[in-house]
Amino acid sequence: MKYGLIAGNGRFPLLVLESARDQGVEMAVAAIKEETAPEIEQLAETVEWIGVGQLGHLIRFFQRQQITHAIMAGQVKHRQIFRLNALPDLKMVRLLASLALKNTDSLIGAVAAELERNGITLVDSTTFLGPLIATQGPLTRRAPSRDEQSDIEYGLEMAAEIARLDIGQTIAVKDRAVVAVEAMEGTDAVILRAGEITAGRPFVVVKVAKPNQDMRFDVPVIGLATIEALKTAGASALSITAGRTLMFDRDEVIDKANEYRMAIMGTPLVRNPNP
Repeated sequence: MKYGLIAGNGRFPLLVLESARDQGVEMAVAAIKEETAPEIEQLAETVEWIGVGQLGHLIRFFQRQQITHAIMAGQVKHRQIFRLNALPDLKMVRLLASLALKNTDSLIGAVAAELERNGITLVDSTTFLGPLIATQGPLTRRAPSRDEQSDIEYGLEMAAEIARLDIGQTIAVKDRAVVAVEAMEGTDAVILRAGEITAGRPFVVVKVAKPNQDMRFDVPVIGLATIEALKTAGASALSITAGRTLMFDRDEVIDKANEYRMAIMGTPLVRNPNP
């Protein structure tokens, strides 16, 4: 069966393509003009470049390719949808007008529902990436210290709550106090901002999956850039959700964290914060 791939930015869609190819799976790629790396064309035989607001174009492309199942991989920055240069087509305009809320969950969920109505089912974005999913427990040689673990436990509840509210999925914590909260800027940016606030004093970062994480899209991801951001900012430990977080370049990430004497911890999913 041929799959469709809606490719956003970063390495996520490239890794999906490489892994699918290794498993003998062909993919037709809808590449987002404002986001997708040009090298996508080197990995896929069929690529259609589509504007971020061109939902009708996306559906017609998949229908021509006889796609019934698709994967969404790579971020499409939320703010792109609301820029005039996105030039949304009629189908996207109608979809946006129908939404009471225009947060990430509502917007992408509505796109998924519209694809489903047109015979295209979105499947888990991790379908071909099982070995890259974080496991539970210490992932580095060094486990979090007692103080770091205390901050992680405090941060898990706080981070799960902002994730539940669809504000962000990452926070920085020091001495059981929240230093910085992610909104639209992304994980690496909030880490660097926390480093400016703490002025070089060590802190921990907690990145969580949403309590009801939809694995079809917006899956938490870390990679080498995350580790370098942690190093630059002065963070000493990172907690990620086991079974729900992708670790790009997993071995290299762990090796680099070990080199920097950072602790990375895979923690269980927090499903019902503040019930």
